[in-house]
Amino acid sequence: MARTLSSPVVLKTGMQAPAFTLKGVDGKSHSLSDYKSKSTLVIFMCNHCPFVKARIGEMVELQSRFSPSELQVIGINSNDPNYEDEGFDNMVRFAKQYSVNFPYLIDESQEVARAYGAMCTPDPFLLDASGKLMFHGRINDAMEPEAKPTVPVMENNIRALLSGKKIENDFDPSIGCSIKWKS
Repeated sequence: MARTLSSPVVLKTGMQAPAFTLKGVDGKSHSLSDYKSKSTLVIFMCNHCPFVKARIGEMVELQSRFSPSELQVIGINSNDPNYEDEGFDNMVRFAKQYSVNFPYLIDESQEVARAYGAMCTPDPFLLDASGKLMFHGRINDAMEPEAKPTVPVMENNIRALLSGKKIENDFDPSIGCSIKWKS
């Protein structure tokens, strides 16, 4: 496990999020433009990372806590599909195992991860209704897989965004496994 922090080197606050169309575990194509929520949470994630496994319940809960008009979570797996426990078939199994209630998409070319500047899993990007980046960072304050979260960072920022308040800290690095780039 290569512990990696997220970094705001490519997509910066206020910038338009790159568009994408990717295949989901449901077998359908999904585009960022398909979703018209007041906020969209794009999370770069994977199947094997202990940080993702530790936070997947909270990701599912976030989608459940808000109506589809308020929030749409989108998971994107940009890991090399040949890496152990990755690839489309393993994504389908992962989505079933963890009752994933949001689109889980494969970025086999890794172009979407590069366009966003995603570095780790999970690496969340919170967008407003117009698709501009408002917050890049962690789901909560737990920085180790076994740590118990005490501050729901992402939920607080989603609520601020939905109520028209300014998000005070627009970058709060996430930590996780490095994205497994193709060699």
